[in-house]
Amino acid sequence: MTEFESFAVELAHEAARVTLPFFRSDIGHEDKGGAAGFDPVTEADKQAEAAIRRLIADRYPDHGVIGEEYGEDRPDAEHVWVLDPIDGTRAFISGLPLWTTLIALRTAGKPTVGVIAQPYLDEIFIGGPSGARLMRGETETPLAVRSCEHLTEAVISTTDPDIFNGAERGAWTQVRAAARLARLGCDAYAYAMVAAGRMDLVAETSLKPWDWSALVPVIEAAGGRVVNWRGEAPDGSGQILAVGDERLIEQAMVTLKRAAA
Repeated sequence: MTEFESFAVELAHEAARVTLPFFRSDIGHEDKGGAAGFDPVTEADKQAEAAIRRLIADRYPDHGVIGEEYGEDRPDAEHVWVLDPIDGTRAFISGLPLWTTLIALRTAGKPTVGVIAQPYLDEIFIGGPSGARLMRGETETPLAVRSCEHLTEAVISTTDPDIFNGAERGAWTQVRAAARLARLGCDAYAYAMVAAGRMDLVAETSLKPWDWSALVPVIEAAGGRVVNWRGEAPDGSGQILAVGDERLIEQAMVTLKRAAA
């Protein structure tokens, strides 16, 4: 692995050290959503991001950081780490091992290294210049997407259809109707399954940079693609389409483009 890939794995291990003692414990959570709706955050979120930030500051003091819990620090730097210490906090507080730690390195504005880690399952999915692999303990397994020529053959996912607005929900409903099987509630773990060749497509909306940045290097190093609902590079729209087989993009875009931001 490259220097930055190895460091990303180190950060994932540090996050696991902090988060695992909280998982399935009696730790409570706060609701930071207010009038906008339930949006939980736990002490594990806060402590894990703080620990990751300390390691970055010690190793690469000139690097920037963007994190869900503590905001931006030099976001215009050449190298910027984008962090979501616990993606899937609802799964975390429900005791479900589908939450992940997302860590990305953005170089010159583009995600170049990504980690999707599920520490309870001892899984680190990493993608970058040296390729894509699944790390479990001392074992490394190459990641590769699978062939899926037609949407009618695809296994697809979104976290919750309620995240979509009216037009978006209509577009998702048509994609789901065409697909072979849809699974819900997987959060970022679904993207790891695309990279591992177990699922074929994930469509979501309202995502922040820390929600999607890590996904791009993992899936694309495994042979897939991540685009917005206009078929372009992910951006501030928050609309994400990830596929294992690039041929699915055009088929999904028949409906998704109508609701593209």
